[in-house]
Amino acid sequence: MIQQVKQIALEAGEIIRDGFGKNISFEYKTNESNLVTEIDKKAEAAIINFIKKEFPDHSILAEESGAEQKESEFTWVIDPLDGTTNFAHGLPIFSVSIGIERGGETIYGVVYDVMRDVCYSAEKGKGAFANDRKITVNDNDNLNHSLLVTGFPYNISENPSGAFEKFVSFLKVARGVRRLGSAAIDFCYVAEGAFDGFWEVSLNPWDVSAGILIVREAGGMVTDFSMKEINSSSIQFLASNGKIHKSMVEILQQS
Repeated sequence: MIQQVKQIALEAGEIIRDGFGKNISFEYKTNESNLVTEIDKKAEAAIINFIKKEFPDHSILAEESGAEQKESEFTWVIDPLDGTTNFAHGLPIFSVSIGIERGGETIYGVVYDVMRDVCYSAEKGKGAFANDRKITVNDNDNLNHSLLVTGFPYNISENPSGAFEKFVSFLKVARGVRRLGSAAIDFCYVAEGAFDGFWEVSLNPWDVSAGILIVREAGGMVTDFSMKEINSSSIQFLASNGKIHKSMVEILQQS
Protein backbone atom coordinates (compact mmCIF):
# COMPACT_ATOMS: atom_id res chain seq x y z
CA MET A 1 0.00 0.00 0.00
CA ILE A 2 2.86 2.39 0.73
CA GLN A 3 3.95 2.05 -2.91
CA GLN A 4 0.49 3.12 -4.03
CA VAL A 5 0.58 6.14 -1.74
CA LYS A 6 3.98 7.11 -3.09
CA GLN A 7 2.79 6.74 -6.68
CA ILE A 8 -0.23 9.02 -6.30
CA ALA A 9 1.91 11.57 -4.42
CA LEU A 10 4.30 11.60 -7.39
CA GLU A 11 1.40 12.02 -9.80
CA ALA A 12 0.05 14.96 -7.80
CA GLY A 13 3.57 16.37 -7.75
CA GLU A 14 3.72 16.20 -11.53
CA ILE A 15 0.55 18.30 -11.74
CA ILE A 16 2.16 20.84 -9.42
CA ARG A 17 5.46 20.87 -11.28
CA ASP A 18 3.69 21.37 -14.61
CA GLY A 19 1.85 24.39 -13.18
CA PHE A 20 4.85 25.96 -11.49
CA GLY A 21 5.93 29.33 -12.86
CA LYS A 22 2.83 29.75 -14.97
CA ASN A 23 0.07 32.33 -14.76
CA ILE A 24 -2.28 30.59 -12.35
CA SER A 25 -5.45 31.78 -10.66
CA PHE A 26 -5.78 31.83 -6.90
CA GLU A 27 -8.27 32.73 -4.19
CA TYR A 28 -7.96 33.97 -0.61
CA LYS A 29 -9.11 31.71 2.22
CA THR A 30 -9.03 33.09 5.78
CA ASN A 31 -6.99 36.20 4.91
CA GLU A 32 -4.73 37.65 2.22
CA SER A 33 -1.82 35.51 3.43
CA ASN A 34 -3.76 32.25 3.07
CA LEU A 35 -3.99 31.32 -0.59
CA VAL A 36 -5.42 28.44 -2.59
CA THR A 37 -4.58 28.03 -6.26
CA GLU A 38 -6.18 26.08 -9.07
CA ILE A 39 -3.19 23.73 -8.86
CA ASP A 40 -3.95 22.89 -5.19
CA LYS A 41 -7.42 21.86 -6.32
CA LYS A 42 -6.22 19.86 -9.33
CA ALA A 43 -3.65 17.97 -7.28
CA GLU A 44 -6.17 17.22 -4.54
CA ALA A 45 -8.74 16.04 -7.08
CA ALA A 46 -6.22 13.60 -8.56
CA ILE A 47 -5.49 12.10 -5.12
CA ILE A 48 -9.16 11.86 -4.16
CA ASN A 49 -10.12 10.28 -7.49
CA PHE A 50 -7.43 7.69 -6.92
CA ILE A 51 -8.71 6.91 -3.42
CA LYS A 52 -12.30 6.59 -4.60
CA LYS A 53 -11.22 4.20 -7.33
CA GLU A 54 -8.80 2.04 -5.35
CA PHE A 55 -10.11 2.39 -1.77
CA PRO A 56 -13.74 3.52 -2.07
CA ASP A 57 -14.60 2.66 1.54
CA HIS A 58 -11.81 4.78 3.07
CA SER A 59 -12.49 8.11 4.74
CA ILE A 60 -10.81 11.31 3.54
CA LEU A 61 -9.70 14.48 5.29
CA ALA A 62 -8.33 16.94 2.72
CA GLU A 63 -7.26 20.55 3.13
CA GLU A 64 -9.33 22.02 0.32
CA SER A 65 -12.41 19.80 0.14
CA GLY A 66 -12.74 18.89 3.81
CA ALA A 67 -13.85 15.60 5.34
CA GLU A 68 -15.66 12.70 3.75
CA GLN A 69 -16.45 10.19 6.46
CA LYS A 70 -17.02 6.54 5.60
CA GLU A 71 -17.55 3.43 7.69
CA SER A 72 -13.87 2.54 7.64
CA GLU A 73 -11.00 2.41 10.08
CA PHE A 74 -8.75 4.06 7.45
CA THR A 75 -8.56 7.81 6.82
CA TRP A 76 -6.41 9.56 4.20
CA VAL A 77 -5.16 12.92 5.49
CA ILE A 78 -4.15 15.05 2.51
CA ASP A 79 -2.35 18.31 1.88
CA PRO A 80 -2.13 18.44 -1.92
CA LEU A 81 0.25 21.41 -1.97
CA ASP A 82 1.98 22.28 1.28
CA GLY A 83 3.70 25.59 0.61
CA THR A 84 1.09 27.26 -1.58
CA THR A 85 2.45 30.76 -0.91
CA ASN A 86 5.90 29.65 -2.08
CA PHE A 87 4.36 28.08 -5.17
CA ALA A 88 2.32 31.17 -6.01
CA HIS A 89 5.39 33.40 -5.73
CA GLY A 90 7.65 31.17 -7.80
CA LEU A 91 9.72 29.90 -4.87
CA PRO A 92 10.47 26.18 -5.48
CA ILE A 93 9.90 24.87 -1.95
CA PHE A 94 6.62 22.95 -1.62
CA SER A 95 5.39 19.41 -1.21
CA VAL A 96 2.58 16.89 -1.38
CA SER A 97 1.74 15.35 1.99
CA ILE A 98 -0.35 12.22 2.50
CA GLY A 99 -0.85 10.39 5.77
CA ILE A 100 -3.00 7.30 6.22
CA GLU A 101 -4.45 6.76 9.65
CA ARG A 102 -5.86 3.53 11.00
CA GLY A 103 -7.99 3.95 14.07
CA GLY A 104 -6.61 7.46 14.54
CA GLU A 105 -2.95 6.41 14.32
CA THR A 106 -0.84 7.24 11.27
CA ILE A 107 0.54 4.03 9.77
CA TYR A 108 1.76 5.35 6.40
CA GLY A 109 3.26 8.74 5.64
CA VAL A 110 4.49 10.18 2.34
CA VAL A 111 5.85 13.66 1.65
CA TYR A 112 6.95 14.42 -1.89
CA ASP A 113 9.46 17.27 -2.11
CA VAL A 114 8.33 18.21 -5.60
CA MET A 115 11.10 20.33 -7.09
CA ARG A 116 13.90 18.22 -5.58
CA ASP A 117 12.12 15.04 -6.74
CA VAL A 118 12.63 13.39 -3.37
CA CYS A 119 9.86 11.22 -1.97
CA TYR A 120 10.04 10.79 1.81
CA SER A 121 8.07 7.87 3.18
CA ALA A 122 7.52 5.82 6.29
CA GLU A 123 5.50 2.81 7.31
CA LYS A 124 4.95 2.36 11.03
CA GLY A 125 7.65 0.12 12.48
CA LYS A 126 9.67 -0.10 9.26
CA GLY A 127 11.84 3.02 9.22
CA ALA A 128 11.90 6.17 7.12
CA PHE A 129 13.21 6.66 3.60
CA ALA A 130 14.13 9.36 1.09
CA ASN A 131 13.37 7.70 -2.23
CA ASP A 132 15.00 4.29 -1.59
CA ARG A 133 17.61 5.53 0.90
CA LYS A 134 17.01 4.89 4.59
CA ILE A 135 17.27 8.06 6.65
CA THR A 136 17.88 8.84 10.31
CA VAL A 137 18.01 11.96 12.44
CA ASN A 138 21.43 13.36 13.30
CA ASP A 139 23.17 12.82 16.63
CA ASN A 140 23.92 16.42 17.62
CA ASP A 141 23.25 16.96 21.33
CA ASN A 142 24.20 20.65 21.59
CA LEU A 143 21.51 23.27 20.96
CA ASN A 144 24.21 25.89 20.32
CA HIS A 145 25.43 23.82 17.36
CA SER A 146 21.93 23.26 15.96
CA LEU A 147 20.30 24.40 12.75
CA LEU A 148 16.60 24.83 13.46
CA VAL A 149 13.54 25.54 11.36
CA THR A 150 10.16 27.04 12.13
CA GLY A 151 7.07 28.45 10.50
CA PHE A 152 4.56 31.14 11.28
CA PRO A 153 0.76 30.80 11.21
CA TYR A 154 -1.41 32.94 8.94
CA ASN A 155 -2.48 35.02 11.94
CA ILE A 156 1.11 35.79 12.90
CA SER A 157 0.23 39.49 13.39
CA GLU A 158 -1.65 38.36 16.53
CA ASN A 159 1.55 36.68 17.81
CA PRO A 160 -0.14 33.39 18.81
CA SER A 161 1.63 31.45 21.57
CA GLY A 162 4.31 34.12 21.73
CA ALA A 163 5.64 33.13 18.31
CA PHE A 164 7.84 36.22 17.97
CA GLU A 165 9.46 35.75 21.37
CA LYS A 166 10.14 32.06 20.73
CA PHE A 167 11.73 32.85 17.38
CA VAL A 168 14.03 35.48 18.89
CA SER A 169 14.96 33.18 21.78
CA PHE A 170 16.14 30.46 19.41
CA LEU A 171 18.00 32.98 17.25
CA LYS A 172 20.07 33.83 20.32
CA VAL A 173 21.11 30.25 21.13
CA ALA A 174 21.11 28.21 17.91
CA ARG A 175 23.66 28.22 15.11
CA GLY A 176 20.88 29.29 12.76
CA VAL A 177 17.11 29.34 12.25
CA ARG A 178 15.41 28.89 8.89
CA ARG A 179 11.85 29.40 7.68
CA LEU A 180 11.06 27.38 4.53
CA GLY A 181 7.29 27.68 4.26
CA SER A 182 6.32 23.98 4.14
CA ALA A 183 5.83 22.23 7.46
CA ALA A 184 5.79 18.82 5.79
CA ILE A 185 9.25 19.47 4.33
CA ASP A 186 10.45 20.80 7.68
CA PHE A 187 9.58 17.49 9.35
CA CYS A 188 11.37 15.54 6.63
CA TYR A 189 14.53 17.60 6.86
CA VAL A 190 14.61 16.88 10.60
CA ALA A 191 14.15 13.18 9.82
CA GLU A 192 17.02 13.34 7.34
CA GLY A 193 19.33 15.15 9.76
CA ALA A 194 19.61 18.44 7.88
CA PHE A 195 17.76 20.21 10.69
CA ASP A 196 18.17 19.36 14.35
CA GLY A 197 14.74 20.62 15.37
CA PHE A 198 11.48 22.16 14.15
CA TRP A 199 8.73 23.95 16.06
CA GLU A 200 5.48 25.58 14.99
CA VAL A 201 2.00 26.38 16.27
CA SER A 202 -1.48 26.29 14.75
CA LEU A 203 -0.81 23.49 12.28
CA ASN A 204 -3.61 21.33 10.88
CA PRO A 205 -3.81 17.53 10.67
CA TRP A 206 -2.96 17.55 6.94
CA ASP A 207 0.20 19.56 7.70
CA VAL A 208 1.57 17.03 10.19
CA SER A 209 0.05 13.57 9.71
CA ALA A 210 2.76 12.23 7.40
CA GLY A 211 5.66 14.26 8.76
CA ILE A 212 5.28 13.16 12.36
CA LEU A 213 5.48 9.49 11.39
CA ILE A 214 8.50 10.10 9.16
CA VAL A 215 10.39 11.84 11.98
CA ARG A 216 9.57 9.14 14.50
CA GLU A 217 10.49 6.32 12.12
CA ALA A 218 13.81 8.10 11.50
CA GLY A 219 14.53 7.91 15.24
CA GLY A 220 13.37 11.42 16.16
CA MET A 221 10.92 12.74 18.72
CA VAL A 222 7.69 14.71 18.29
CA THR A 223 5.74 16.24 21.19
CA ASP A 224 4.01 19.47 22.11
CA PHE A 225 5.96 22.27 23.81
CA SER A 226 5.60 20.57 27.21
CA MET A 227 6.90 17.20 26.01
CA LYS A 228 3.38 15.81 26.09
CA GLU A 229 2.12 13.37 23.49
CA ILE A 230 0.57 14.87 20.36
CA ASN A 231 -3.13 14.26 19.84
CA SER A 232 -5.86 15.39 17.44
CA SER A 233 -6.43 18.63 19.36
CA SER A 234 -2.74 19.64 19.60
CA ILE A 235 -1.81 23.09 18.31
CA GLN A 236 1.88 23.00 19.29
CA PHE A 237 4.39 20.80 17.50
CA LEU A 238 8.04 20.20 18.34
CA ALA A 239 10.09 17.73 16.31
CA SER A 240 13.77 17.05 16.91
CA ASN A 241 16.53 14.48 16.77
CA GLY A 242 15.60 13.68 20.38
CA LYS A 243 18.96 14.72 21.81
CA ILE A 244 18.18 18.46 21.88
CA HIS A 245 14.48 18.03 22.60
CA LYS A 246 14.61 18.87 26.29
CA SER A 247 16.76 21.94 25.59
CA MET A 248 14.26 23.15 23.02
CA VAL A 249 11.38 22.59 25.42
CA GLU A 250 13.14 24.74 28.03
CA ILE A 251 13.48 27.61 25.55
CA LEU A 252 9.89 27.28 24.39
CA GLN A 253 8.57 27.37 27.94
CA GLN A 254 10.77 30.27 29.03
CA SER A 255 9.68 32.42 26.09
